Amino acid sequence: MRAKRLLNRIGLWFAVLMIVSPAVLFFVWMLSLSLKYEVDNAAYPPILIPENFAWANYAAVLESNRFGTYFLNSVLVTGSATLLGLLVGVPAGYGMARMKATKSAVVVLIARMTPGLSYLIPLFLLFQWLGLMGTLLPQIIIHLVITVPIIIWIMIGYFETTPLELEEAAVIDGASRWQVFRHVALPIAKPGITVAFILAVIFSWNNFVFGIVLAGRETRTLPVAVYNMISFEQLSWGPLAAGALLVTLPVLLLTVLAQRQIVAGLTAGAVKGG
Repeated sequence: MRAKRLLNRIGLWFAVLMIVSPAVLFFVWMLSLSLKYEVDNAAYPPILIPENFAWANYAAVLESNRFGTYFLNSVLVTGSATLLGLLVGVPAGYGMARMKATKSAVVVLIARMTPGLSYLIPLFLLFQWLGLMGTLLPQIIIHLVITVPIIIWIMIGYFETTPLELEEAAVIDGASRWQVFRHVALPIAKPGITVAFILAVIFSWNNFVFGIVLAGRETRTLPVAVYNMISFEQLSWGPLAAGALLVTLPVLLLTVLAQRQIVAGLTAGAVKGG
């Protein structure tokens, strides 16, 4: 039995290593590029750990390319889209879960799986007609296409696992449906809301397509700003990798700090209650 458990554990760790290693290798190599001068980045055979770290790559990114402005734009777009998504998605998920609106849930899933370009073209024409192009408002609105379906889908699964006895007792005591949702369902659903919030932030923060089409020179977000560092004349791998890491750092820290809440929320939403 011990030998079998040991083999199962070894097999599990090997599978995890095979799945995770490409992502870890990519991150390590990007970190290596960001800390090397261009001579070392072009060296053959490749150099993983340089003798002298090129911290100037990070300083160049922070000092140029209006990094602070683009960071603030990303915070405003992602924060607004996530908060608005929670205001819409949490009550919608609760209603669909309690009404057992399976068909509506499938529609939400289809909306999440539909490519963003399908929404981008008609909304681009609408925003152009309204004269909103080049502002942050179109990006916030179109990012709701990302955040709302994610939040609704997660909250449907979570509310389906919460016990109905507490809500029924509140109704018997004379509480309205809104009071039941606000004072009973919401406190219980905090882990699910946390997971929905984190995933919405990650997907919205990393979005690139919407920003490059709708943003103006003053309203670009960080992924678009990193893309604009690529030029046909010269490609500097060090600053480019440093910029990419600085864009990834906020969501990486958020994920690491909230990993327990993510696991707890996803686990609670995966097991149906009685």
